[in-house]
Amino acid sequence: MAQASPERTRLEPEIFDLAVERIRAGYYSDVYFNYARELLEAEHRHPHVLMQVFQREQSVLGGVDEAVAVLKLCAGREVGGEWEEGFSRLRVAALHEGDEVAPYETVMTIEGDYSLFAVLETVYLGVMARRSLVMRNVSAVTAAAHGKPIVFFPARHDHWRMQTGDGWAAHVAGAVGVSTDAQASWWGGRGVGTVPHSLIAAYDGDTVAAARAFARRFAGRVNVVVLVDWENDSVRTSVEVADALGDGLWGVRLDTSRALVDRGLWEAMGEFDPRGVNPELVAQVREALDGAGHHHVRIVASGGFDAERIAAFEAVGAAVDAYGVGSSLLRGSNDFTADVVMVDDRPCAKVGRGYRPNPRLCDVR
Repeated sequence: MAQASPERTRLEPEIFDLAVERIRAGYYSDVYFNYARELLEAEHRHPHVLMQVFQREQSVLGGVDEAVAVLKLCAGREVGGEWEEGFSRLRVAALHEGDEVAPYETVMTIEGDYSLFAVLETVYLGVMARRSLVMRNVSAVTAAAHGKPIVFFPARHDHWRMQTGDGWAAHVAGAVGVSTDAQASWWGGRGVGTVPHSLIAAYDGDTVAAARAFARRFAGRVNVVVLVDWENDSVRTSVEVADALGDGLWGVRLDTSRALVDRGLWEAMGEFDPRGVNPELVAQVREALDGAGHHHVRIVASGGFDAERIAAFEAVGAAVDAYGVGSSLLRGSNDFTADVVMVDDRPCAKVGRGYRPNPRLCDVR
């Protein structure tokens, strides 16, 4: 179990570009929290509570810095038409980004006047749910790959607004690259990628011509990686691209559809599933590249990979140098729950939700 450390820093609230005014107003909150705040203010009732946050999976915690930012920038109340900040009157303790967490382990507590942060629950739970889902999934594929690089490729499978935080979560969880500049922005990185199918189409379906043009312009700025499945003949195309680019080629990317059988396997079918990218296709590409003197060219495998499939490739020693993983990293759920467990320093929780102190929590200032 990873240990939280007080010395570890958190992302500054400003990096998240929160919709502060709307969050304060309850625009993104479940409406019953807005009613709760309105009632407490109208009744001049300000209970001192301890709110406890947890989830139910063996997981990796993400989104906690964003949740803290929500509290720092949006806790408080409006007084006489002016916003009166409330975070300084709260005591918040939390684990850190990337900490491993056990089922039902307390990951954050918020203590203070409940009316100051009642409307924020929907928002801070939501960001932790999303980012922890990504962190847990990326951690799983990273572990399955046994240290081989994982490139985070799910940007096209979700709303663009998800990219910045998802990219950060993937980075913390061990992905070595992301595909968009937005995904890399929180740590000052840049997106990485390959010569795409659309560019090959723009060069009349000639992979070599597209690769040459791409390398001429970008070889000094990015590692040149070329998709080689345009003609469904990855072995031949890989060697042709490597012959054309020489040392300027960093790698080839195998991305054969699971509905197709690559031409290189047509004579070898019978004892394995030949569809899509598989260890036998990888082996043929590696053998052909080495036979042509291109030992330096790496093989990136993509197309429907998840932790289970990567583990299967690694179990047979597939000659893959890196994996590109997409939509599987956004699947599943990692929901969080928040409960009031103490009121005015007395236990006060619904049945089954008592206070669970966690010595790993660090005070947030």
